[in-house]
Amino acid sequence: MQKHKIILFQGKKIRRHWDNEKELWYFSVVDMIQALTDSDKPRDYWYRMKQREKESSGVELSTFCRQLKLKSSDNKMYLTEVVNTENAFRIIQSIPSPKAEPFKRWLARVGYERVEEIADPELAINRALKTYLKKGYSKDWINQRLKSIEVRKALTDEWEKRGVKEGHEFAILTDEIIKAWAGLTTKQYKNLKGLKKETYEII
Repeated sequence: MQKHKIILFQGKKIRRHWDNEKELWYFSVVDMIQALTDSDKPRDYWYRMKQREKESSGVELSTFCRQLKLKSSDNKMYLTEVVNTENAFRIIQSIPSPKAEPFKRWLARVGYERVEEIADPELAINRALKTYLKKGYSKDWINQRLKSIEVRKALTDEWEKRGVKEGHEFAILTDEIIKAWAGLTTKQYKNLKGLKKETYEII
């Protein structure tokens, strides 16, 4: 997978960068703004948007960004403000544009569904089933996948009982399991199989 790629949103190019260490995609903020606002001066729009958000809510949108070198239209690499998928959605929430509205509605729906799942966890399982079926997976594959999730949950519950902290320590233990099984670290196994985390196909 190329680290620097261009995707299209309604005919507009959005540059993105894959961070192999963090396993995250980063998207060009000005490209997102141009695609969602049709502004011919997206950098000026972004500057005004940051000022407006700071004055209205006290939020510094720049804190959600990092700077990476991306190729510009002149084929040279320039430092560009980029955001990961989560922060891309946060910025989209501040864009007053009809094109941004579908994303805002989608975020509202996902938030509501998450609240529902907290009250009734079985809903999350049913939604996962429907999602896998839509992606074309067989019922046998889905059953195996759900069983593997169940086994993983039982394992992490046991780790928690024994005082293992979620995050870095979980990652270390997972690495040891993968090494014993495949002779590779988790990251090496993912690279071998080409298993890279993809973002939602919405931007």
